[in-house]
Amino acid sequence: MAEQHDDYLALAGQLIMVRLFGTELDTDTEAFIRQYRVRGACLFRQNMTDAAQLGRFTGALRAAMGPEALLALDQEGGAVVRATWVPAPPSAMALGAAGDPALAREVGAAVARAVRALGFNWNFAPVLDLNNNPHNPVIAERSFGADPAAATRIAMAWMEGSESEGVACCVKHFPGHGDTHVDSHRDLPTVDKPLAELERFEFAPFRIAAPKASAVMTAHIVYPALDPAHPATMSRAILTGILRERFGYQGVIITDGMDMHAIAHRYGAGEAAVNALAAGADMVMAIGSRESQRDTVHAIAAAIRTGVLPLAQVHARLARLSRLAQAHPAGPAPYTRDAEDRALMARAWQAGLTALGQPRPPAPGSAVRLVARADVVSDGVSEAGVPAATLAALLGRLYDVELVTFADAERFDWNALAQDGRFTILASTSRRRYGPHARATWRPDLHLALWNPYQALDFAAPALMSYGFAPPALEAVLAWLAGEGGAPGRCPVPGFDAASAKLGNAM
Repeated sequence: MAEQHDDYLALAGQLIMVRLFGTELDTDTEAFIRQYRVRGACLFRQNMTDAAQLGRFTGALRAAMGPEALLALDQEGGAVVRATWVPAPPSAMALGAAGDPALAREVGAAVARAVRALGFNWNFAPVLDLNNNPHNPVIAERSFGADPAAATRIAMAWMEGSESEGVACCVKHFPGHGDTHVDSHRDLPTVDKPLAELERFEFAPFRIAAPKASAVMTAHIVYPALDPAHPATMSRAILTGILRERFGYQGVIITDGMDMHAIAHRYGAGEAAVNALAAGADMVMAIGSRESQRDTVHAIAAAIRTGVLPLAQVHARLARLSRLAQAHPAGPAPYTRDAEDRALMARAWQAGLTALGQPRPPAPGSAVRLVARADVVSDGVSEAGVPAATLAALLGRLYDVELVTFADAERFDWNALAQDGRFTILASTSRRRYGPHARATWRPDLHLALWNPYQALDFAAPALMSYGFAPPALEAVLAWLAGEGGAPGRCPVPGFDAASAKLGNAM
């Protein structure tokens, strides 16, 4: 009986993806992986220092996990990247603003080339959430746009590029995270829309992607019209009833991180994992502590042993995971196109650069006052924002720059700035929207919205939107300021055309 129980544990271990700690595979972690036959790992920024270290780490993981290892990361583009030294891809909304599927395909392929060279075979991208909510705290520029057909066309091109280079994609977050006011990392959101609206809007990209996507990630969100009792990650009505049966989806379903507060603050780790698998998920992202990972494996094994998770269905899940791994074998591939891919990314960032309200840059050599948040730390989802001092040095290549920083936008007194004729540039370097004090009193001459484009709507000022702050994005902004590059993009979400026209008429 003990030997049979060990078999159940081995089956259970193959159904989880773990988060790892540190920058190398230590002896205890390797023993855990081998004991439970864990085949999946998701690496984050804290697991990475450079290409050589990361190549050793993923190589050790492949050796421990075997030929069907699934090594994943979030390399979406924009602010959500993990390997920061490879060519920096534009955010989804930057590509949506460029509106060029061929360019998106090139970018997706370049992203895949870089991460495959580091040993990964699974990228948790592209995002298929449609963003028509200006106050969404976690998606914003991670979305390709608001129009279902246009956004999905760009996203599918990106996915085709990735798949062409041997890296599996995972579209997310089913059935849609775009219209939320709550970050599911912090609490449990609800999208209370009628079924007809969900069908028309949120479902559309996933329905289109279903025949092609290698994997789909679930959303930790309650949709009362679909299942008032369970978040999508644990809803059989949503994962099996809609995704599997209605959309005919045959690929892998993986949960979002089960340590996110939307789940972890309401369920035990093992309970949550079993609920998700019973609902129709194939793999549970157990990215909490080692203790919770072990609890998760034992809970799944108990559910298999008692028939809560029928053995035939478990083997069907394992078969889907095996097909995914076999179609995208893990292992480093030579990377010989760094220079070409950096040039591609620079071109793509520039193609998405978007003007709002006919902005005009100050003349080179002008006296400029730069106002920016001093520092923007990582929120655990996105990388840290660009420091104000870095921006000041960048603009210093064109202007005489005085830097003024703030820590709290709602306490910063714009009227205290000297009235000395300096051209005042506000650089927005965080995702968070501005509050009522800032919106009512701040009046920049030019607003550089370098992360969340919705921030450009917070002020009655001409703006330039880059949808991200990676070095090639900042170089595109600098080229525009110098009169050497245009801003051909068009923001792919509602509200910006009207705002631009209103600002243009007022000038």
